[in-house]
Amino acid sequence: MAVRAILFDRDGTLVHDVPYNGDPRRVRLVPGARQALDEVRLHGVRTGVVSNQSGIGRGLLTHDAVRAVNARVDQLLGRFGTWRYCPHVAEAGCACRKPEPGLVLSACADLGVPARDAVVIGDIAADVGAAEAAGAQAILVPTPVTLPEEVERAPRVAGSLLDAVRLALS
Repeated sequence: MAVRAILFDRDGTLVHDVPYNGDPRRVRLVPGARQALDEVRLHGVRTGVVSNQSGIGRGLLTHDAVRAVNARVDQLLGRFGTWRYCPHVAEAGCACRKPEPGLVLSACADLGVPARDAVVIGDIAADVGAAEAAGAQAILVPTPVTLPEEVERAPRVAGSLLDAVRLALS
């Protein structure tokens, strides 16, 4: 089955994780991010970002600050087809916060792609869980915050973002 969309987690996957970052000047790409996105676009695959942003629900960030950081990522990597983020804290019990499927399903709807034709690339179990709950494929790219059991449970694991993109496109 050909992959028609790749959805990326933002923090820890596309950019280095800066907890509750609302400052676009603090955005730093992970190694290989630009090349990874170039390869995805070269294949004509649609792109999106799905990100938990509980700092909004905690009163540490505003929607405008999150959108400014997202815009900076677009500047550095080229425009994504959709941006979906959950502003809620975990205790809110919403359907959008990963590992729930809401962000993935919304992003796929935005892109006009069934979830079964999408791959979610992220760095923690919540990313994998959201993909699986939505019926999408998942690829985990471990970072220092990824727990060993998350790596063991992941259906597919890649050593870098670029490797994950190549795995998704193969």
